[in-house]
Amino acid sequence: MNPSRILVTGGSGFLGAALVKRLVAQGHRVRVLDNGFRSTDQALSEVIQDIEIIHGDIRNRELVVRAHENIDTVIHLAAVNGTENFYTKPALVLDVGVRGILNVLEGCLAHNVPELIVASSSEVYQTPSKIPTDENEPLSIPDIMNPRYSYGGSKIISELLVVNYARSNFERAIIFRPHNVYGPAMGWEHVLPQFIVRTIEGIDKYPHGAIPFLMQGNGQQTRSFIHIEDMIDGIMVLMEKGKHMGLYHIGNPEEITIADLAKKVASHFSRELDMQSATLTQGSTERRCPDINKIRSLGFSPKISLDQGLPPTIEWYAANMNKRSLMEKK
Repeated sequence: MNPSRILVTGGSGFLGAALVKRLVAQGHRVRVLDNGFRSTDQALSEVIQDIEIIHGDIRNRELVVRAHENIDTVIHLAAVNGTENFYTKPALVLDVGVRGILNVLEGCLAHNVPELIVASSSEVYQTPSKIPTDENEPLSIPDIMNPRYSYGGSKIISELLVVNYARSNFERAIIFRPHNVYGPAMGWEHVLPQFIVRTIEGIDKYPHGAIPFLMQGNGQQTRSFIHIEDMIDGIMVLMEKGKHMGLYHIGNPEEITIADLAKKVASHFSRELDMQSATLTQGSTERRCPDINKIRSLGFSPKISLDQGLPPTIEWYAANMNKRSLMEKK
């Protein structure tokens, strides 16, 4: 892959920072656009001298358009992620998602950027008709009154815009759908870090015996988690071999129930959980597991199992519990 001038929106976030580090290591010139809503420049400290950072909001049209000057490839990651945010900040989620992709497309056209790579989400298809789920699954918003679908809705709009702008405006445009990316410093609003935090707090409250642990529903809902390093490997494969107007799932088809995930977290601390059922949040998906045969055909294969990736993730959160309150104040 020849060195390029690359703009990464959301480049100091969990996924963005890992990607920027990899791009720099491969010799690319990287420009980051981020407003620090869920992150700080500290995430990029290892490469801070090697990149250009523009601090600003993806909704700021003039700033975003200027950021595209002298760029070969745009990788658009900027979004308000985190399931908790979908329910509590739905208007913000939609505003950032929709204005963001429109501004990025305008910036690409204004500066004749030939290549655009856009992060979508498995949330676009909600409750799939088949497991594992491939890229041909119909997209849907089951209930517009449910705030959860703010994120999925913004990503459906993004996919439609990218596909139709790409017909005549780009040499190559690619969409990828991450499926439950995890790892150290992934944020605090996702199910895995929330389980880790709740377990640690439970250990403090119940030093002996099983820890009471409330689960949504019966805990038999499933997810498939991909480690951040595997996720970056997948993006790099798409940069090298992805097809114009290609749509790709990136994930690890290792499926696990939410209850078993919680048990794995507790067993890391040599503790057991007393599972207790609660009402399942409306809009939750029963099963999610990606079919990754399409990206496998390009040479990608996840290498890090959940059992390998989970311990260092748990240990990071255990060592950084003090950072939780600081991020929640932002």
